[in-house]
Amino acid sequence: MMKTNRRKPSIRFRGFTDDWEQRKLGDLSSSFEYGLNAAAKKYDGENKYIRITDIDDDSREFVRTDLSSPDTDLSNAENYRLSEGDILFARTGASVGKSYIYRISDGLVYYAGFLIKARIKNFFNPEFVFQNTLKTDYERFIKVTSIRSGQPGVNAQEYAQYEIMVPSRLEQDKVSTYMNKLDNLITLHQRKYDKLLNIKKSMLEKMFPKNDSKFPEIRFRGFTDAWEQRKLSHYLDVSTEKNVDNNYTKDDVLSVSGDYGIVNQIEFKGRSFAGESVSNYGIVKSGDVVYTKSPLNSNPFGIIKANKGKAGIVSTLYAIYHPKNNVVSNFIQNYFEQNARVNNYLHPLVNKGAKNDMKVSSENALKGIVVFPGLYEQTIISSMFAKLDNLITLHQRKLEKLKNIKKSMLEKMFV
Repeated sequence: MMKTNRRKPSIRFRGFTDDWEQRKLGDLSSSFEYGLNAAAKKYDGENKYIRITDIDDDSREFVRTDLSSPDTDLSNAENYRLSEGDILFARTGASVGKSYIYRISDGLVYYAGFLIKARIKNFFNPEFVFQNTLKTDYERFIKVTSIRSGQPGVNAQEYAQYEIMVPSRLEQDKVSTYMNKLDNLITLHQRKYDKLLNIKKSMLEKMFPKNDSKFPEIRFRGFTDAWEQRKLSHYLDVSTEKNVDNNYTKDDVLSVSGDYGIVNQIEFKGRSFAGESVSNYGIVKSGDVVYTKSPLNSNPFGIIKANKGKAGIVSTLYAIYHPKNNVVSNFIQNYFEQNARVNNYLHPLVNKGAKNDMKVSSENALKGIVVFPGLYEQTIISSMFAKLDNLITLHQRKLEKLKNIKKSMLEKMFV
């Protein structure tokens, strides 16, 4: 076997000094096999079926939320059953190049026809090979190799040409163990983060009254009064204050995000999208409420958020409101954070224009009915959600930090 190239990684474990050698994926694999051409049926409780869509785009793990089984006689399908360390590659479509490594903890799994299985030779560590498919140079290889006149694709012969730099088996094992531990840590924090998001989703549903009820399903101890049905105008006043004196500049322009609320546009998007003059922009003070009159994927009639940060300005596409002394502005954001609730509130008030813009005045956007508790209960509820949001943000930052470490290690611990 010709050794065409020798290099060393920039970071490696103590005691390892030998060069890494270039190998093709075909040299590392004993076989490449195409998957089972069978439809999926309801999971039978034993035989799992993995398709391209069952591989998570980020973690590359087998997603088990909607399990299925192959709809075929499996007595003749032994060749399609995965073994420890088998690596799957998506061979066509938008997900071409997506990879997955089978671990025994995934149970009894058969793989579908749009996947290619590579069985790695004993001298090489399958986990080490798999980690190489998460690198940016693998992405570049897929981007170039998958070009077709029609749908993008990479066949087994082309996957076999992917080049990997390989150290001794002992160093492969060391690197693989480290990366696997890092992956497990990322998975752990991802689950904690997802759990917190689900808790918040549940609280947004249960801590506010449903349908025509005036009582939420879950409530803090000591509160028993019915919530009041009022027009939103009972709690908010329209603001007409403009930046006519140019006290605010393009550096102070705010954006409204469905996930992150009201944020500084430059800090959030990297630049300001404001025009030459911002003198006609509306002033948003801390604690003000903003309705963005533009559709989002889950919110076709716009979103309503409270400004929890510094004062700034927004374009004329936004409606700005000052809270009255009978409402906590953060509670208004919590109330409208559930997609169904804000959509149901805005739908009767908004007419969409030919350009998908919102035909509703700032005043008319306040004419819908809301169901709010007293001021003290609003304060308690918004405080609870603030603590939950802080916890979610903390775990999100930990998760992002771990993912950045993983990304860095993929470039520095591999060649």
